Amino acid sequence: MAGRVVPERVRFAAAVVDPGASARVLEIGCGPGAAAEVLCPRLTGGGRMLAVDRSTVAVARTTERNAVHVANGVLEVRPSTLAGLEVPGSSVDIAFTVNVNLFWTGDPGAELAVLRRALTPGGVLHVLYEGPPPAAVTAGLERHGWSVEPVAGDGGAGVTARPR
Repeated sequence: MAGRVVPERVRFAAAVVDPGASARVLEIGCGPGAAAEVLCPRLTGGGRMLAVDRSTVAVARTTERNAVHVANGVLEVRPSTLAGLEVPGSSVDIAFTVNVNLFWTGDPGAELAVLRRALTPGGVLHVLYEGPPPAAVTAGLERHGWSVEPVAGDGGAGVTARPR
C-alpha cells in the first residue's frame, strides 16, 4: 500500500466489514480498489473477494491496483451493475458498499433481490457512507424486508442490514 492513499471512509468500511480469513466478500462499487487492497490480505484461509463496478475505468483501476490479489486468486474484479450481477445463490457472506447512491436515489428492489439470493443464511450487507446515510437508505431496506442497524465510527456511518 506504500504510496497509495486509503481514504478514511475506506478504513472505516474495512473495520465494519472485518472479514474472517475464509469469508466470501462482495464489494459493490469498487471505485479505484482501495477497499480490496485493505481487505484481500485478510482473506488468508481460503476467503475470496468479488469487486464489481458499473464503470470499466473503475474495474481497470481496481485490477491494476490489486494485481497481486487477482493473480493469486483472492480477488475477482468485473464490470457489472448490482441489478445485473450474476453470482451463485448463497455465495456471499458479506456484501458492502461505500458511498454508493443506488440505495437512496430510487427503489433498490431489484438490487436487494440480487443480494438476498447471493447472501448465505446469516449473511450481511453493509451500506456505508462518509457521513450519516440518507433516511431513504433505511426506508428502502426495511420496505424490501431487511432488518437494519445503524453503524458509525471514525471516518463514516451507515447501516448493517440482514434479510428478514
